[in-house]
Amino acid sequence: MINKKVLAIILGGGQGTRLSPLTDQRSKPAVSIAGKYRLVDIPISNCIHCDIKRMFVLTQFNSASLNRHIKNTYIFSNFSDAFVDILAAEQTPDNKTWYQGTADAVRQSMYQLLNHEFEYALILSGDQLYQMDFNEMLDAHVDKGADISIATIPVKSKEATQFGILKTDEDSFISSFVEKPDLKELSGWESEVSDEMKNENRHYLASMGIYIFNKQLLIDILSNPDTIDFGKEIIPQAISKNKVLAYQYEGYWTDIGNVPAFFEANINLTDDIPQFDLFNKEHSVLTRPRILPPSKISGTQLNRSMIAEGCIINAKEIERSVIGIRSRIGNDTMIKNTYMIGSNTYQNIAELENDRKNGVPPIGVGDRCSITNTIIDKDARIGNDVVINGGMHLEDTEQDSYVIREGVVVIKKGTVIPDGFKL
Repeated sequence: MINKKVLAIILGGGQGTRLSPLTDQRSKPAVSIAGKYRLVDIPISNCIHCDIKRMFVLTQFNSASLNRHIKNTYIFSNFSDAFVDILAAEQTPDNKTWYQGTADAVRQSMYQLLNHEFEYALILSGDQLYQMDFNEMLDAHVDKGADISIATIPVKSKEATQFGILKTDEDSFISSFVEKPDLKELSGWESEVSDEMKNENRHYLASMGIYIFNKQLLIDILSNPDTIDFGKEIIPQAISKNKVLAYQYEGYWTDIGNVPAFFEANINLTDDIPQFDLFNKEHSVLTRPRILPPSKISGTQLNRSMIAEGCIINAKEIERSVIGIRSRIGNDTMIKNTYMIGSNTYQNIAELENDRKNGVPPIGVGDRCSITNTIIDKDARIGNDVVINGGMHLEDTEQDSYVIREGVVVIKKGTVIPDGFKL
């Protein structure tokens, strides 16, 4: 089978400054999503469902929590060759620099990758949300005799300015490429798409940053140390020299590159029929199994919300929100349009009493609070009578305990918001 000849390489991304402060203490792939998963679980789950079970995750920033998650989650049989391994940037006698870009990360890791037999390298991003059958893409790659395949998604003209746009011929091979074109430059860049995509005015093929390379070609291309990025350098240069196939994907896909995109992706999970379906057993998201009690909810009106396990909730109302593991929410509190990531641990009675004596709010959200359009990072302590009303009326700012990004308030990990705070 083709998937037995594949080695998956998941790119952990750079410092993740656009997703700060969520990436201040963790790498992008380790950021929590949907209250119980990590972003890295998305590409890994897609691979496992396609029986691609040899994976490397390349990272260099804040990789400790990602290492723990991988180690505690993806444990395969001793009699299997399956693995998910972290390859963190490291100095070697031949290279004393950190990863300079996506291609440079693979280049610096090549000596590790070549310890394994494979014919195709499947290169994925660690900060995207999608459910995809890679076997279909692999089949198209082999059947068409491609050297490189790129997953593409049809987009509208106003979205095309944010992506690398590909032009294809009648056989779906890429003939030209333009990086983030202006609207006035889009004329003539339309590609053949399905009737459904045409009806939605999605005529332009955007690169999803998902690639298949034939092994030897990847080795040859990366022998040039001057090229450091796949999207900006290697792919545009390869189009004129190699057979580069565009594989069209028409499902849900989003690139979680900044705080507003991350916030929207999580809140959209509360839709009646979300585009990213966590309840699809064929494309389930796999993650670390935790031994947590069921959530306990008292006197709370819930509407279009997702509650992870292990929560203790006495809120008055929770609407269109995602509440993460071990969250605690006090009496008469209202939470709307909010992602509460949860907590790493429970506080015992002695710890709660000690916090009360010292005037420190316990981990979670206190009584009589009103919180809207907010991300509450792990282990944050929000006191009583706190009002946080996020929205576009707020200017971007960065404070010790919170930041505001395009109207989204982010309460930083482990910070304390005192009683009576108003924003």
